[in-house]
Amino acid sequence: QVQLVESGGGLVQAGGSLRLSCAASGRTSSSYAMGWFRQAPGKEREFVTSISASGASTWYADSVRGRFTISRENGKNTLYLQMNSLKVEDTDVYYCAARSWVYISRDGSEYDYWGQGTQVTVSS
Repeated sequence: QVQLVESGGGLVQAGGSLRLSCAASGRTSSSYAMGWFRQAPGKEREFVTSISASGASTWYADSVRGRFTISRENGKNTLYLQMNSLKVEDTDVYYCAARSWVYISRDGSEYDYWGQGTQVTVSS
């Protein structure tokens, strides 16, 4: 079992930055690929980005590529999402997730563990 807890969400003006963190506990997360997803009420969950277990490979949704950066510190069992140049349309609840496989995936159904989510609100 892996437990995931997100933090770092909040309210920011458009053009600003936030860094989300996801602390993993339980079984070591270093053998798990991880990802960030987001979802607004009444909307489908949307893939944001994913990183391989080693951190060598990453994948970004077109909507965030060039603005968001995913990274991980396996020694600290922590996943990060640096979000720059935030837009109003980035407003969502952001979830981190882990899958029991080393390779990245943009398919949420392939992830086995999920955090409780952290709210990101971008104002105009």
